[in-house]
Amino acid sequence: MLIVLIWLGTWQIYRLHWKEGILAQITAAEAAAPVPLGPDPAPYSKVSVTGRFRYDLAAQYGVEVRDTLAGPTIGSYQIVPLQRDGAPTLLVNRGWIPEKREKPLNDPSGQVTVTGYVRPGDKPTWFSPADDVATRRFYTFDPDAMARDLDIKDALPFAVVALGTTPINTYPVPADHLPRPPNNHLSYAITWYGLAAALVVVFAGWVRKALRQ
Repeated sequence: MLIVLIWLGTWQIYRLHWKEGILAQITAAEAAAPVPLGPDPAPYSKVSVTGRFRYDLAAQYGVEVRDTLAGPTIGSYQIVPLQRDGAPTLLVNRGWIPEKREKPLNDPSGQVTVTGYVRPGDKPTWFSPADDVATRRFYTFDPDAMARDLDIKDALPFAVVALGTTPINTYPVPADHLPRPPNNHLSYAITWYGLAAALVVVFAGWVRKALRQ
């Protein structure tokens, strides 16, 4: 058991260094300039793409509560197809919007350039809520299914999540950084090494008691 606990702690240290390397790559990607969107971009790469938003086909994705000036507010993410000349349509997650708002959304018209990161699609699980196609509300981030339900024939199989900043009380609110995986490996390593140390102490106490008998 002692060998197993030490091995688990050492494995978590290895995972810690591996995860820190990934986080360093994400930090470097955030600082780098975006590259033009190609036909087969790497997942979560930082890109820029130009086109015209089809607000008539805008949809909502997910549910998220955020702290706003009005207090905790429920909202979702605005998904808008970006129509491009001579290129497939691209779904863009423009950012979070509250369900109830006094001001209209900041929807730029004409040709726009979006900077963001490539977001691959997910597939629904047994616990995923069913999408409400009639109201264009989706609960699984599946660009293929979204495009099909929005009757878009030429959509790419991935989406772009917009990056940027907006003034307070201006919506949608884009992402301000690339997604980062959790890094709990140090605490896990301490836990496993701590259990190993506790096992040694308990065993030493048992040996001392046995020798006295």
